[in-house]
Amino acid sequence: MIQAAVDFNIDNIRKQFPILQQEINGYPLAYFDNAATSQKPKAVIEKITDYYQGYNANIHRGIHTLAEKATTEFESAREKVRDFINATEKEEIIFTKGVTEGINLIAQSLSGSIGKGDEIIVSGIEHHSNMVPWQNLAEHTGAVIRIIPFFDNGELDLNGYREFLSEKTKLVTINHASNALGTINPVREIIEDAHKVNAWVLVDGAQAGSHLDIDVQAIDADFYVLSGHKMYGPTGVGVLYGKREILEDIPPYQFGGEMIRNVTYEKTTYNDIPYKFEAGTPNIAGVIGLGATCDFINGIGKENIRKWEDDLLQYAHQSLASLKGIKFYGTSENKVAVVSFLIDGIHPFDVGQMLDARGVAVRTGHHCTEPIMTRFGIDGTIRASFAVYNT
Repeated sequence: MIQAAVDFNIDNIRKQFPILQQEINGYPLAYFDNAATSQKPKAVIEKITDYYQGYNANIHRGIHTLAEKATTEFESAREKVRDFINATEKEEIIFTKGVTEGINLIAQSLSGSIGKGDEIIVSGIEHHSNMVPWQNLAEHTGAVIRIIPFFDNGELDLNGYREFLSEKTKLVTINHASNALGTINPVREIIEDAHKVNAWVLVDGAQAGSHLDIDVQAIDADFYVLSGHKMYGPTGVGVLYGKREILEDIPPYQFGGEMIRNVTYEKTTYNDIPYKFEAGTPNIAGVIGLGATCDFINGIGKENIRKWEDDLLQYAHQSLASLKGIKFYGTSENKVAVVSFLIDGIHPFDVGQMLDARGVAVRTGHHCTEPIMTRFGIDGTIRASFAVYNT
């Protein structure tokens, strides 16, 4: 039996998610595809609706009442995110459309600081979005990519990682938790080692936002990225955190309105951070909704969420392990609530279809981590990933 945490009422939590109150193919919806995207509580949906119905206006430009309210709500969300990840100041919080854009922003902005023969270390369990941009950067600059190997249980080979570190290392990029295997990486230790050779470190927090405590100062990350839609928030909005001194030093990668200070026919000077990296009209409703997301998660408490999800993970793993023909992928003891597995003799796509026929949503395939699947000699897995509203 799954034991609820103190002050944790699963029935009340589930009632906050309208989409869960439905049947799929005549069965109650069991949504286990949270690593792809999570569902949205009423508080987030209503906050977005309130913006469009009550004070829809552009931000930072107008002096009329609606514009001022929209700007206040937008910047309030920036402060909520700052607190959520414990950044030093809200100016270190840049709004993007998601983790993918945040990583591409940094890859492009660092292109003038990374050259031929420099090395970029990428973990072997990354999502494509934290691998392809660095491969592209290496192709254009002559830099070299080093891949941190990983063990059969999905944990990184930290000794292998340390052997790569040298004066040639310019950047190390890792996920906080793997979307395909669930592995939680020892990011503080990895960052500490990288800083010994004066390398920057970017942490992909896409799978950490709703599951793990995030303290960018404690882990000393140079960059940290989040996607709102994986942490009960809107799609199309994300966060890039960067240390002030680095953000001030690197150039922007998009140009247009808002990111400028002065423009003449001859020359443009750029705005201060964070606006320097926020060209054009942002996803205002999404950012405001993201602020409500932080409130929602804080209201339940990360500790309560983690306890509930850990119990779900153990229950799912033990239940599946009692069946014949199950093979698990990603068996680290330190995991977020992700179970990847295969069933002997049955293609994962067929399993996904059969489960959907009974109202159960899982993800099948390589989960945008094709190199991981190649390493295991498989085409993909069945992945069940859990959230605070699952039972």
